[in-house]
Amino acid sequence: MSGRIRITLRRSRIGSTPRQRAVLRGLGLGKVDSSVVRLDDAAIRGMVRKVVHLVEVQTVTDAGLAPGSTGS
Repeated sequence: MSGRIRITLRRSRIGSTPRQRAVLRGLGLGKVDSSVVRLDDAAIRGMVRKVVHLVEVQTVTDAGLAPGSTGS
């Protein structure tokens, strides 16, 4: 797994467990419809797996990144 993924919070954190909220905070997601671009590695995939029912994941190409963004 290499490259980057875009993770978007699609559902509210209300009703989720404290551990799931901590994972969302660790990913950098706060409000609904907020997005972050992260490296596609095992640690991030594991975090996404814990909150897969709340987020949407897309693969990002280099053309999909804003100029000068690092993605992390």
